[in-house]
Amino acid sequence: MPDDHDSTPVRPISQTDVPVAVDTLARAFADYPFTRHVIAADNHQERIRRFQELCLTRLGMTYGRVWVGGDGRAVAVWATPDQDPSPALAELAAALGELAGDRAAAFASAERAIAPHRPQEPVWFLNTVAVAPEAQGRGLGGAVLTPGIEAASLAGHPAFLETSSERNVAFYEGLGFRVTADIELPDGGPRTWCLRRDPRRPR
Repeated sequence: MPDDHDSTPVRPISQTDVPVAVDTLARAFADYPFTRHVIAADNHQERIRRFQELCLTRLGMTYGRVWVGGDGRAVAVWATPDQDPSPALAELAAALGELAGDRAAAFASAERAIAPHRPQEPVWFLNTVAVAPEAQGRGLGGAVLTPGIEAASLAGHPAFLETSSERNVAFYEGLGFRVTADIELPDGGPRTWCLRRDPRRPR
């Protein structure tokens, strides 16, 4: 019997996928250590939903690349070197600050701690990825990440990501990533790993 993702192929996101993709991201990050640390606890789930919606629609779909699988139950949002998202980031700064709420200072200190470990050269940066809880364990995570990984490699760029889940580290290593930094975030923040996958050289 085929895996679930075989019957619902991974494809670039369409506008009609957005509601399900946002729901997938919001539920997957409802209790994630990093977002718990940097997004206010007050009305936390709605803040996470809005945060992920902005990341998906205003950044990924406008300035990057996004793939979905499982009819939106898996989604991967990439920033690419092809477009500079700085205008959108500047426009969204106030909204993101409001979503961080009383955790804004922790968000800023976390960013300062991670920034030196990010690549300086052009990379494909995995902004966010999620598989809906009920769809996990079916291969959708690896499937929805593969197009971005392959596109980065084809373009000759590394792929880079950050995770605050130790369980995720082994998963990403299985996709060819290697840990480049292991950081204890300040202000009581979670342990966070940076991972990089260099482009495969043609044989």
